[in-house]
Amino acid sequence: MPCSRAVPRKLDRPFRASLRNRLYNPPMTYLVLARKWRPRSFDTLVGQDHVVRALTHALDTQRLHHAWLFTGTRGVGKTTLSRILAKSLNCETGITSKPCGVCRACTEIDSGRFVDYLELDAASNRGVEEMTQLLEQAVYAPGAGRFKVYMIDEVHMLTGHAFNAMLKTLEEPPPHVKFILATTDPQKIPVTVLSRCLQFNLKQMPADSIVGHLQAVLGQESVGFEVPALRLIGQAAAGSMRDALSLTDQAIAYSAGNLTEDAVRGMLGTIDQRHLVRLLDALSTGDAKGVLAVADELAIRGLSYAGALADLAVLLSRVAIEQRVRGVTPAEDPLAGDIARLAQALHPDAVQLFYSVAVHSRSELTLAPDEYAGFIMACLRMLALNGEAGPQTAVEAPAAPARQTADAAAASAPVTAAAPASAPVPPAAIAPAVAATPAAPAAAAPAPAPAVQAPAPAEAPAAPVITPEQAPVPDVVPAASEPDTAAPQTVQGGSVPPWEDLPTAPPAAPEADAGKAAGTAALAVTPATAAAIAPAPQADDADGPPAWVDEEIPFEAEGGYSPDSGFTSDPDDDGFETLASSPSAAPPPTAPARREGPPSARKRQSRARMADMTSDTWPELAARLPVTGLAAELARQSEWAGVQGDAIVLRVAVKTLAESESRVRLQTVLCEHFGQGIRLDVEVGATGEATAHAVAQAERAARQQAAEDAVAVDPFVQALVADFGGQVVPGSIRHVDSPAAAA
Repeated sequence: MPCSRAVPRKLDRPFRASLRNRLYNPPMTYLVLARKWRPRSFDTLVGQDHVVRALTHALDTQRLHHAWLFTGTRGVGKTTLSRILAKSLNCETGITSKPCGVCRACTEIDSGRFVDYLELDAASNRGVEEMTQLLEQAVYAPGAGRFKVYMIDEVHMLTGHAFNAMLKTLEEPPPHVKFILATTDPQKIPVTVLSRCLQFNLKQMPADSIVGHLQAVLGQESVGFEVPALRLIGQAAAGSMRDALSLTDQAIAYSAGNLTEDAVRGMLGTIDQRHLVRLLDALSTGDAKGVLAVADELAIRGLSYAGALADLAVLLSRVAIEQRVRGVTPAEDPLAGDIARLAQALHPDAVQLFYSVAVHSRSELTLAPDEYAGFIMACLRMLALNGEAGPQTAVEAPAAPARQTADAAAASAPVTAAAPASAPVPPAAIAPAVAATPAAPAAAAPAPAPAVQAPAPAEAPAAPVITPEQAPVPDVVPAASEPDTAAPQTVQGGSVPPWEDLPTAPPAAPEADAGKAAGTAALAVTPATAAAIAPAPQADDADGPPAWVDEEIPFEAEGGYSPDSGFTSDPDDDGFETLASSPSAAPPPTAPARREGPPSARKRQSRARMADMTSDTWPELAARLPVTGLAAELARQSEWAGVQGDAIVLRVAVKTLAESESRVRLQTVLCEHFGQGIRLDVEVGATGEATAHAVAQAERAARQQAAEDAVAVDPFVQALVADFGGQVVPGSIRHVDSPAAAA
């Protein structure tokens, strides 16, 4: 059967020749940029100056090794270097670092037709048979060039037997054989092979080098471009010049020969940095709606949320660098103004927090129901952890239980009779008298108090709650004209009433139903009951509390006031008395109480001690307080900010210390130290040198300087330096505390 491409014999000779050329010699296809602009000499190689310098010096001085190993990621120039090196070894002008590029050896190596240059792919020729065949041919002299050059790509793919087979030849090859090995994973190459080669590690291309090379290539190709578009391509190439040229080919086709920033961004699917700037602005102000708006825009544009978190982490790192080193961002950077503004608006702790959440949330996107939900939760996590920003939402206080409602109503009910002076009655007689008193009609009961709108605490732990069973023993029952109106005082992290004015309420009768109208019934106290409750005035101190009650009731170790009813005076180291339990004592009275009258002498002394405390004496006290862990760190890194009433105000620079549970523990220890109930307010702000930590650091630095000065003037050290030319290594001197100082 005749061939379908056969040319008819009746056609004239010129037409037959042109037809034969079109059939058997098709027109030259388009050559991609990565192959067309492959470097042909060491001078045109980009980004590998350290390797080029070593090879050119070796070629110029004729100090040629027999085996080279090029390592590096994809697209950094390993194969290109091997071809340039092969041309330098076989150029007809001689062994040179600047091959001519026009001789037969140079042109054939560039086109891949040189018989003495063999490129072997170890991924498909990895067995010992292929290696044995190659080594058998290596003994023959080159046919066209000066050296036989064997280039083995991805050499780490060879088997162990293949490596063992080539060891001897690789160590002592014939004088006309050169080996060039290339790999992307040098850890898999045996050390016996590594020790026989000169190893060169090719670096990833910097983005600036890629942009400069692309500008030169596109200028030669007469293709319009924008520098920001090339910068996006350089970032997407991740250090690979071949990837950058391939992406440039794709961008030329996508943008119809005009590489604009919008076109390249749309092709790559990258995120406009302005979206991330808006996202950071919303996070810094606590604007949850703004965060959701940015997430919705990313969804509409079909952008990757994993890429958004990665770019957000990069932007946060640039903001953190700008905070540490002002003006480091180049002025020509389009985001220079936004980065400088964000560095001023965001707290450094918030930047570190946002960066950590962005980095760790990328791995959690695969666990989320979808990427949108994972991205939204990551942003809301940033808002929740950075709770100081954003509007404070008023949260309605939960409804009190029935028993607490009845107790509050009983506490606010008027007293029907004045309490005459009489002897104190044992606390056990109070509960039956109150329980036997009939309740007033429901119509006469006062209206229940409205729900209290309290600001929800952002992050700080709630202050300890004192239950009615833990309340202090009352001194005086409030009169009808003076109801208990002590309002809770706001403390950072929650609202806590003053420790010395804790109102309590009597417990409801055991047989009463908590769900009935106990919250609105008023409790009428009979004259006999009021006489039983009211204690007699003291003869020795009319202004002080009764003799059987201590003025100050300190906190227990962890849980507030002791519920025990017995009282035993036991002075401690600070000179104030504490409570001790007595198994035979009756339960404490729980009637509402408000302590009135001027403070006692002990309380005046305690307040005087608090007033005498200054920022200079606080570090010494903070260093010896009996606390550990975070409470100790809060004490050591805090600065005395003064006293406001019964509240001590400390200032600390670390926000997490101010919001931790350690604040409650430190408050308890300070109550025990000063001998009275106090509040502890912790504010976040800059601290100076008036902290125990700063004082300790200064003392340590002074001891270190003294040790260095002592070594410098030591006669023995001076003799060593003068006689033997010795020198003191900087940083090797350490001060040693004396046993007395350590104690």
